[in-house]
Amino acid sequence: MSDASRHRKYKEQQLLESFPLLKIPSRRLARDPPASSTGSVAQTAVLIDYLRQLERQGVTHVPVDEEARAILRGYFKANAPQPSRSSPTATAPQPAAAVAAAVAAPLTPTGTTRTEQLASLRAQAETWEPARSLGTLRDTMVFAVGNPEAPIVFVGEAPGYEEELRREPFVGKAGEKFNAILVAMGLSREEVYISNICKFRPSLKNQTTNNRKPTREEMHACLPFVRAEIGIIKPKCIVALGATAAEGLLDSTETVGHMRGSWHEFEGIPLRVTYHPSYLLHSDAALPEKRKVWDDMLCLMEFLDMPISEKQRGYFLPKR
Repeated sequence: MSDASRHRKYKEQQLLESFPLLKIPSRRLARDPPASSTGSVAQTAVLIDYLRQLERQGVTHVPVDEEARAILRGYFKANAPQPSRSSPTATAPQPAAAVAAAVAAPLTPTGTTRTEQLASLRAQAETWEPARSLGTLRDTMVFAVGNPEAPIVFVGEAPGYEEELRREPFVGKAGEKFNAILVAMGLSREEVYISNICKFRPSLKNQTTNNRKPTREEMHACLPFVRAEIGIIKPKCIVALGATAAEGLLDSTETVGHMRGSWHEFEGIPLRVTYHPSYLLHSDAALPEKRKVWDDMLCLMEFLDMPISEKQRGYFLPKR
């Protein structure tokens, strides 16, 4: 036996004797033990029984180093069910089917207060199989932040590099621009609710700080959470920040320029479409473009009966 093989066997035994070293969702492992080699089956069964016991106690995650992860991945990879060669109908459900089922079935948040219900949604989103089964999203889930009693819900497109790093929406340069817009309105992040149409950062090959917009399928996989969040908060209005958020909420591929300037509806709640804050970061975003976004914010403020000063009404207008 090679040194590498001996080390792997040692690590496997260490893993099975030291359950607190695990750090993966227990729900994901709490299934029938995979059919591996004779010695591993009994060990794996013990591990599964232990995780099931933790789950019954309300534990959803337990601590794992990367080598231990690799061992467990090996169990499932080596024993994954193979599709039948003789019957094309015997294959596993495709991700698209799982996504369609997820969208059709509403989530059921638990808790008596809005804060508790949103916390239960966050916990469900961590292990949301319809999104994870796509294989096109990164592992870190980024939920939402803000006031559960907020009159406005802002919805963006998906977490980027900075958002994934800090696990909070709108925290990069676009987030700074968004914060400035709120301040100009007389608001703060703590007074509104901020979410994304997709709860995971869309993945790319050799990805570093680069991002991409979520696909339609990726948005649909996460849409039940946005719908449930809005159902809990019951805001007076919603703002779709950018074309991607508008597409996910309104099922429309029209441009922001075409959709902004009028009211739409999502789940019976008035919705306004405006440009994403990152649009204003472009060097070619001239004063008239900034004014368009500000006009949309003024409409929100008027809709909510917020006080508007003459100074605010004059923001981003050409100087006389």
